[in-house]
Amino acid sequence: MLPTAETVTTAQVAGSIRPLPEHVAGDIAQTILQGFNKHFAIFREITRQARGFFIDGNWMAARQAAIDRISLYGSRIGETVDELDRRYRFEEFDSELWQSVKRRYVTLLYQHQQPELAETYYNSVFVRLFDRHYYKNENIFVRPSVSTERLDSDDPVYRSFYPTRDGWRNCLSRILQEADPGLPYEDLIGDIRRIVSDIRDTSRIPGSLPRHFQLQILRPLLYRNRSAYIVGRAIIGPEKRPFIIRLRRSGNGLAYVDRLITSARDIANIFSSARAYFLVDTRFPSALVKFLLTLLPEKMAADLYTQIGFHKQGKAEFYRDFLDHIQRSSDQLETAPGSRGLVMLVFTLPSYPYVFKVIRDRFKPPKDTTRRAVIDKYHMVKMRDRVGRMSDAWEFSYTAFPLERFTDELLDELKTEAASQLMIENDTLIIKHLFIERRLEPLNLFLNRCSGEELEEALCEYGNAIREIAAAGLFPGDLLLKNFGYTRHGRVIFYDYDEVMSIGECKFRKIPPPRYPEDELAAEAWYSIDPNDIFPEEFVTFLVTAPEQKEIFTRLHADLFHVDYWKKLQQTVANNEFPE
Repeated sequence: MLPTAETVTTAQVAGSIRPLPEHVAGDIAQTILQGFNKHFAIFREITRQARGFFIDGNWMAARQAAIDRISLYGSRIGETVDELDRRYRFEEFDSELWQSVKRRYVTLLYQHQQPELAETYYNSVFVRLFDRHYYKNENIFVRPSVSTERLDSDDPVYRSFYPTRDGWRNCLSRILQEADPGLPYEDLIGDIRRIVSDIRDTSRIPGSLPRHFQLQILRPLLYRNRSAYIVGRAIIGPEKRPFIIRLRRSGNGLAYVDRLITSARDIANIFSSARAYFLVDTRFPSALVKFLLTLLPEKMAADLYTQIGFHKQGKAEFYRDFLDHIQRSSDQLETAPGSRGLVMLVFTLPSYPYVFKVIRDRFKPPKDTTRRAVIDKYHMVKMRDRVGRMSDAWEFSYTAFPLERFTDELLDELKTEAASQLMIENDTLIIKHLFIERRLEPLNLFLNRCSGEELEEALCEYGNAIREIAAAGLFPGDLLLKNFGYTRHGRVIFYDYDEVMSIGECKFRKIPPPRYPEDELAAEAWYSIDPNDIFPEEFVTFLVTAPEQKEIFTRLHADLFHVDYWKKLQQTVANNEFPE
């Protein structure tokens, strides 16, 4: 029988009585794992609802479920910590006890189906209970202890189909029907015909195929917004060629194939960190991520765990990868390229594709905000559909870096501008709070080095990014080029959120005519301006200043300078008419 709170005293838990009863360590390990199992069950319960939302066309409920799932992890960690505190009332750290707890926990994971997630959950509980000085591998899972390689052997995460054996039409019919979106297909034969035609047109599959040629299809559908995605890969000898079949729901409640997606650029865009998270039900997240990594070689496991809703695991995978990279590299952390921000101090490791953002201690005019307000803005963006136009960010606390890897210039700037966020312990610099994002080339720098068709495409993307962010219910606030980045796939992404606001909070106004000719020459405006007032006709003046760029942008996006465009958009958002 496991001990109760009454049978285990504070003194025993604190370690003042020896030997420690082994069942105490076992009970703590069981309590933590039970907390994780409850979390994962609720996570899957929310995720499973996606199919019903697709069947019913209930897109607002789908959006809300995705939001609810984001906050789930912290709530469950809090419950587990409260339960342990209630039963054991930890007063100090006991190394012997917690090393025993970890050993017992590992034994519980050998047959567990989500060991990597359960290890991360253990870490989250531990760091809530104890000081960071105890965050060592003997106490927590700095490195994973239980392999996930076995998990996909008995119940593979994908199915295989053989077009050269069974015929293309038969295979595609089986794929679409076994995907089972919960709705009958509007025109199954027509959908199959179009897919075959698209395969021929894209020339992704050669005309002569070996007998062992196969299509491997993920068993679970991936749901997001109004779409369901069938994700697969074509195995042609040693090659793995990814493809996605996107399903939509018609207005009359039937499913149809919207598009076959085969280009690497489009597939990368679908799995972009600038988009909302997928709802995908699986018992084996590690196997799902492993499959997706073969489709998206430029992604890390951290990115893909995050994309399927396991944000904490994404953070854990990222930090492990970063530690490995630090060990394998020798370049120094330096100020990131681009204009210096008034709110964030941004630095990067040139050999690693991410930036680290630290909030400054003081904000220079015209910035009028607070640290808490900035953090809340980032949280707001995380909870919204970022529609492929807003970079996702991991939030870290008490993150350790080798002190020697900072350039002198960067270290001096951190000490001057963000001293409250720094702790130096021997050869380690600890940053108390930071955000981490994918590194993008600042749009202003990209525009300065390109010309011709490339310049026009980038400015078209810039305007489209503003439109799509606004159509999703957010106004970027600071629309300057320096706050947008250009991706390797040619998309423009917004990444500076300290002035983001809900589009419904904005008051779009036309500048009133001057009362007198002198008004236009005055240093101050002749009309009152409230904090949420926005004057679109001013955009033409300050968004793009270079003459050639201004001409192109004005030609492509002149409607952005008119109040009517923005007021109509506000009404669309107010009616809950959001884009895909």
